[in-house]
Amino acid sequence: MLSLFKPAAHRPRVPDHRVDPLYRRLRRQLFLGIFFGYAAYYLVRKNFALAMPYLVEQGYSHGDLGVAFSGISIAYGMAKFVMGTVSDRANPRIFLPAGLVLAAAVMLFMGVVPWATSSIAIMFALLFACGWFQGMGWPPCGRVMVHWWSHKERGGIVSVWNCAHNVGGGIPPLLLLLGMIWFNDWRSALYMPAAVAIVIAAFAYMLMRDTPQSCGLPPIEEYKNDYPPDYDEKSAEQELTTRQILQKYVFPNKLLWYIALANVFVYLLRYGILDWSPTYLKEVKHFTLDKSSWTYFFYEYAGIPGTLLCGWMSDKVFKGNRGATGMFFMALVTLATLVYWLNPAGYPGVDMLCMMVIGFLIYGPVMLIGLHALELAPKKAAGTAAGFTGLFGYLGGSVAASSAIGYTVDYFGWDGGFMVMIGGCVLAVLLLALTMIGENRQRQPPEPDRGA
Repeated sequence: MLSLFKPAAHRPRVPDHRVDPLYRRLRRQLFLGIFFGYAAYYLVRKNFALAMPYLVEQGYSHGDLGVAFSGISIAYGMAKFVMGTVSDRANPRIFLPAGLVLAAAVMLFMGVVPWATSSIAIMFALLFACGWFQGMGWPPCGRVMVHWWSHKERGGIVSVWNCAHNVGGGIPPLLLLLGMIWFNDWRSALYMPAAVAIVIAAFAYMLMRDTPQSCGLPPIEEYKNDYPPDYDEKSAEQELTTRQILQKYVFPNKLLWYIALANVFVYLLRYGILDWSPTYLKEVKHFTLDKSSWTYFFYEYAGIPGTLLCGWMSDKVFKGNRGATGMFFMALVTLATLVYWLNPAGYPGVDMLCMMVIGFLIYGPVMLIGLHALELAPKKAAGTAAGFTGLFGYLGGSVAASSAIGYTVDYFGWDGGFMVMIGGCVLAVLLLALTMIGENRQRQPPEPDRGA
């Protein structure tokens, strides 16, 4: 089975006069493939949240639905790490579309077969399967970016690509509105996004390629004359074993551990707000379906300019210090979440504005942690490093956002749920402060040997 995903073989080098135009064309093509391909993963990742208010009306509790919904996060957290190790030795052109089709197929089944939502156990199992296939999305994108864009270009390209989260995540509520108009069926929240995702998977396959060498091109470092310190082409282009990656580049890396733990609390806030917004806005703020759907959409799409601003500030204002940039954005997110929580019902404009501000701010730290993980490991270990931070973000933060907040709301009300999220924001700031301190120490030049 794994042989289907094996990396593409190297092709003979193209003539020198063809290198630049071919590189330019393929990089535009590849970016479209990984951008829209990954955006489509978000069509079928969190769309179940849109169905939850209707499942509550059928008698399910918030906590039980949170447990079912946690299946996708538990599986995705593990799969992002496991599939990250596989993707470092796989062809992203096949790997990414295959995972997208499989994840969409699960969600399509949940939407068209009533049995699939007949119990918490069944929903958990199906969402777990969907989450596992979701793990085949991020790592191949990381592999493509580190092979086709040099170190000096990566901050900008990753911040633009990261907007795929928002482009894909904001579409499901609009597809639900369309499905309600066409079919008057709340299950369209599940099957409409799935059908669109399958079409985009075919589009991604046509556009994507593996490494530059598989297209007859030189490595990106040679093409851009942008070599990392102590770069050696033979060792840098050599495929590493999983054990080598983990033992040499992941487990001993203190900064990677800091950002992985911070990711737990960044994701707790990101998905605590997003996953429960349709239910919270309906129950507490008395929003109608169309109003809550548009609020969900604005949350996601506000993240696009916010992510771009965060990437720019990280490079220009904070001089590449990802930890300091993340601290700044998370502190502002905490304030916006407090206003969203304490704003009384009857002021929908304030609630919608708060959701937009939170969305504007939260995706910057999400992007920075992924970018930092890529920068803390060599390119042949990039998928594993990113998967390691994703393991913590989803297995810790996203699971807590689903199940822990769900049960907290059942027992202590929505005030208790917001207290959990605010506490997570504070812990994220503290961990990012440790990251900032660690980065500053690494940048300090070594002291001269006074004994010489």
